[in-house]
Amino acid sequence: MTRVLLAEDDHLMRAGLVELLTVDPTIEVVGQASTGREAVAAAHRLRPDVILMDVRMPDMDGITATHELVNAAPDTKVLILTTFEQDDYVFGALRAGASGFLLKRTRPEDLIAAVHTIAAGESLLSPSVTRRVIDRLAQHPLPELSRNPLLAQLTPREREVLDLLARGLSNREIAATLVVEESTIRTHIKHVLAKLGLRDRIQAVIFSYENGIKARG
Repeated sequence: MTRVLLAEDDHLMRAGLVELLTVDPTIEVVGQASTGREAVAAAHRLRPDVILMDVRMPDMDGITATHELVNAAPDTKVLILTTFEQDDYVFGALRAGASGFLLKRTRPEDLIAAVHTIAAGESLLSPSVTRRVIDRLAQHPLPELSRNPLLAQLTPREREVLDLLARGLSNREIAATLVVEESTIRTHIKHVLAKLGLRDRIQAVIFSYENGIKARG
């Protein structure tokens, strides 16, 4: 079973999410919270696999709550689910350690699939959010990536993989671009994350942005 905690201050939305998620017999909604502070307390008590976290909540916002949870309960993954996709919400949530960012207009079947993806240790961004990240990379280039000493640890192929990650490509798309097996790309990504001290591919995108990889194409 995938154990899910809902953090959402809108009672009607929360009830709808419970009804939606419990359609899947492998998902169990173990708790609900209407504020960020309640979410943090419930996560400590219930130890869910995934928290569906709203951004705008009273008492403590979802981004602050995510930051606290990632530090205190690293095994619990946070999936941001919000109406808003402003840059400060997107980048704030990802920097706080969220494993995914979806919009509330996401199709029900995609939300259920996202819960399983996050629970499995993967990361996920909605297509529109991925586009915003890529556009931000393109519009705000920072100092040359080569100045970061961590990057000296990467092989040339790993640098290529990191660049393609920054452009929002999936493992399959990276494999097609580099004409290798998808399993090889998974290995490269694992090595990139380990060498750069990153948790997942979302952190790799943020790292790329902060270190001046300019997305191309």
